[in-house]
Amino acid sequence: MTAFIDDLLTTVAFCWRLERRDGVALGFTTQDRDLEIDGLVYRAAPGMVPSAISISDGFDAGALEISGALSSAAIAADDLVAGRWDGAAVFLFACDWEQGGATLPLARGEIGDVTAKGAGFEAELRGPTALLERPVVEQTSPECRAELGDRRCRVDLAPRTRVTRVAAVVDDATIEVEAAAPEADAYAYGRLRWLGGANSGLDSAIVASDGVRLTLLEAPFRPVTVGDLVEIREGCDKAFATCTGRFANGLNFRGEPHLPGMDLLTRYPGAS
Repeated sequence: MTAFIDDLLTTVAFCWRLERRDGVALGFTTQDRDLEIDGLVYRAAPGMVPSAISISDGFDAGALEISGALSSAAIAADDLVAGRWDGAAVFLFACDWEQGGATLPLARGEIGDVTAKGAGFEAELRGPTALLERPVVEQTSPECRAELGDRRCRVDLAPRTRVTRVAAVVDDATIEVEAAAPEADAYAYGRLRWLGGANSGLDSAIVASDGVRLTLLEAPFRPVTVGDLVEIREGCDKAFATCTGRFANGLNFRGEPHLPGMDLLTRYPGAS
């Protein structure tokens, strides 16, 4: 598989495969012409320039920076700022540009911080060992540590997800939709996914809902227009009362609502 590296005259090119969370996949190469590998065309323009690759056999996170030119046909500045590339999977490998079939995996991970610089951009690649920096043991909490609908929560989100359209734009962070919420604040702490319009493919967090009116945590990256198609999903405030009363899911509650808190240490006889 690596015989092409041992040749006296090497024909090695670096390639990147970037896969966004919405399924879009792009390929780039340092070669001066496009390469097709496994059905994906790796573009030589705008091309990508890697920094030194540091891969450790210990528990230190591998480090790599990728930089390149911005292009409307590849990675646009608006997409970077909008967060479309946040958390995208990255696969870096070397290949024989003459044969096209032989490849040598070098690194993989996900895109971390992405910054636009003038007419270009820089992206940090976080390797698999970066996952070890996350907390391993959960802390006790009166609130639920599961996410609504995940494998620990087990609430079925299918009947709690609707596809509708924007009926009115109240302000930058408030819209009205055609389908009313089944109950007050049902979509609070939920998610709105833009399926159409200028923000298509992006997600917005919902902080409050009242009937057909939804209040978003932040204004969408691009202006919203009436008729934009959206998918709205109910949310949960992670309180035990909500879990038992609204979702009838108390057995799967992942919190400790009855565990004494830190205020127990400050109590004294006769205190109310």
